[in-house]
Amino acid sequence: MASDSHVADAHDVIRVLGARENNLKNLDVEIPKRRLTVFTGVSGSGKSSLVFGTIAVESQRLINETYPTFVQQFMGQLSRPDVDGLENISPAIIVDQERMGANARSTVGTVTDAYAMLRLLFSRLGQPHVGSPQAFSFNIPSAPGADTVTGGMCARCEGLGEVSDVDLDELFDRSKSLSEGAITVPGYTVDGWMVRIFTESGFLDAAKPIADYSDQERADFLYKEPTKVKLQNMNMTYEGLVPKITKSFLQKDREALQPHIRAFVDRAVKFLPCSECGGSRLNEGARSSKIGGVDIAEVSAMQITDLASWLDTVDPTAIGPLLSSLKKVIASFIDIGLGYLSLDRSSGTLSGGEAQRTKMIRHLGSALTDVTYVFDEPTAGLHPHDIQRMNELLLLLRDKGNTVLVVEHKPEVIAIADHVVDLGPRAGSRGGEIMYEGDVAGLRSSDTLTGRHLDHRAALKPTSRPASGALQIRGATQHNLVGVDVDIPLGVLTVVTGVAGSGKSSLIHGNVPAFDDVVVVDQSPIKGSRRSSPATYTGVLDAIRTAFAKANGVKASLFSANSEGACPACKGLGVIITNLGFTQSVETRCEVCEGSGFSNAVLGYTLDGKNIAEVLAMSAEEAHGFATGPAKTTLARMIDVGLGYITLGQALNTLSGGERQRLKLAIAMAKKGAIYVLDEPTTGLHLADVDNLLALLDRLVDAGNSVIVIEHHQAVMAHADHLIDLGPGAGRDGGRIVFEGTPAELVAARGTLTGAHLARYVGAV
Repeated sequence: MASDSHVADAHDVIRVLGARENNLKNLDVEIPKRRLTVFTGVSGSGKSSLVFGTIAVESQRLINETYPTFVQQFMGQLSRPDVDGLENISPAIIVDQERMGANARSTVGTVTDAYAMLRLLFSRLGQPHVGSPQAFSFNIPSAPGADTVTGGMCARCEGLGEVSDVDLDELFDRSKSLSEGAITVPGYTVDGWMVRIFTESGFLDAAKPIADYSDQERADFLYKEPTKVKLQNMNMTYEGLVPKITKSFLQKDREALQPHIRAFVDRAVKFLPCSECGGSRLNEGARSSKIGGVDIAEVSAMQITDLASWLDTVDPTAIGPLLSSLKKVIASFIDIGLGYLSLDRSSGTLSGGEAQRTKMIRHLGSALTDVTYVFDEPTAGLHPHDIQRMNELLLLLRDKGNTVLVVEHKPEVIAIADHVVDLGPRAGSRGGEIMYEGDVAGLRSSDTLTGRHLDHRAALKPTSRPASGALQIRGATQHNLVGVDVDIPLGVLTVVTGVAGSGKSSLIHGNVPAFDDVVVVDQSPIKGSRRSSPATYTGVLDAIRTAFAKANGVKASLFSANSEGACPACKGLGVIITNLGFTQSVETRCEVCEGSGFSNAVLGYTLDGKNIAEVLAMSAEEAHGFATGPAKTTLARMIDVGLGYITLGQALNTLSGGERQRLKLAIAMAKKGAIYVLDEPTTGLHLADVDNLLALLDRLVDAGNSVIVIEHHQAVMAHADHLIDLGPGAGRDGGRIVFEGTPAELVAARGTLTGAHLARYVGAV
């Protein structure tokens, strides 16, 4: 019996043996199954390497291997993590903060299947009956001449809900010829293929100013339909400039475009609601069918809290199970704090936190049990008022018989854990060890960094800095803002808060960048190839290459893995990519350069006893003691923003949203007398690092800058000189200023949700 009991117990834990992914130091750990385990530790301590890079990756890799080979070809190849063994892992579902894809046809309703159920509802109950559920899809065109509506797509806007009006003068300079650089669209250089296809097509005179074009030349230049042409013995497709940029720029989600492309689109294009469908995306046939006098487009545009009330008016006769399922999904939106959204909201406009919670909705009603759910800071973007509801949902997933693994810093989430795994002691090479395993009470009494800070609370500032002026915003009406008038003080630290969806981002991002000297530092992905790194992004590599070149009397270009110094075998990538079939490839470490990306000749040159690969393998903190001049200053700013553990040569796409933001901030800090706008800078920060962030914000203000922070973290609220609280609720119930003043005044008043939570945080209740 004892033996049988031991075997049963052995299957109740996920056992990790010898984990060495990234900075993990040969870890052995047992994680209880069907429990809620929270992983804590400073940024860069190894939490994600253990949870995502080891457990989740191996689960997904093993699942992928069960599919037929031809299916695997479309799924990509996952490498086995660097670990001796993994036992008792179950299928893993990752619910992360990555923004949803930039598909202009993707909405909140389509990504959660709520709209699919709504289409089915209207196909059953809508009067008059117009067709199957496809009749209400804005992604399916209706067949001409059919007796019923076979697809709901609006023909004029092709289901996008808006049409574009292009300002031609933003596309080209009429006074110039093509060979003189007349086309002013980003990426259209005179010697590039994008322009050469115009100049060498035979349709246009490359030397003639566009203003002198004949009617036919003008039509060919701007609107000609796709036509095959031959350029230098290559068959290519010629297409007019307007449809060409429409496809390449305008049919993509604006929020996903690179900043300079987005700026061009904003100048060149006016997006207007489609006059045919009124912006609903649906044709007249789909909109003609109604339930209780309301069509599917009107239902999709409702705030989700209103949609829930509307569903209560629908007769459940004959469609009871369908209506019940739809109500559950809609209730999940409200439970998870997203009741202010609408189903027709473009998914690409959701923040990282909103996207994570939207993905979570897919799983709340799932019939699956005994799976492993992996969450990356699920409280990101959540007001303290909303965190309790998120905790309830995490516990609900656990109570359905699932294993829930959460990477999190918030003490409110740590408090509900069945089990805690604390990594550290610090970050990067000084992390990667298990500091504590056990329950929350044990963590609190432990002498780990997390344990010591678990009950730490920032105090209200005794005095506030005086403002040196103000940014005046008048009549702001973006999204849910209700004609907001507000003065944002200059020369101080201003924190803008309120529940998710209250209008914080709309107020700040929709108005402040219009003023001069504004530096916006957000968590959007840093653009760059797989070759980009913190060293290249910050410009530190240029200084390092110059120092190497001077010390060795050779060209600086030798010390770039993207140029002359590249390893001839892997072309500077550090890995060999082997294509095994359609879309499938395997990456293996390059044995010639041992993963450095540099040629042997280049690795023979040293600076103060280190070669270029060894320098790029340093953390920012290590490199600060090695570097001189401007590079040393930049590295000091990286350390100031809590990124001292980041390796100079690591790929940018390995950074979290919070790390990306702090890297941008490190670069932006060089500007004095600026207005800094930071969007939730505490994302990804350990409790011990928040104090360092507050000190950094103080230094920025003391240097003569104005700092505006959109934030929910109560330590940041308590430290503010001035608070602007929006609400009282979210969506239609928000969009108003409910408080302006000092944190102490807010705590004393306690008239808002933020005030009540902040008072509790600082111990005033």
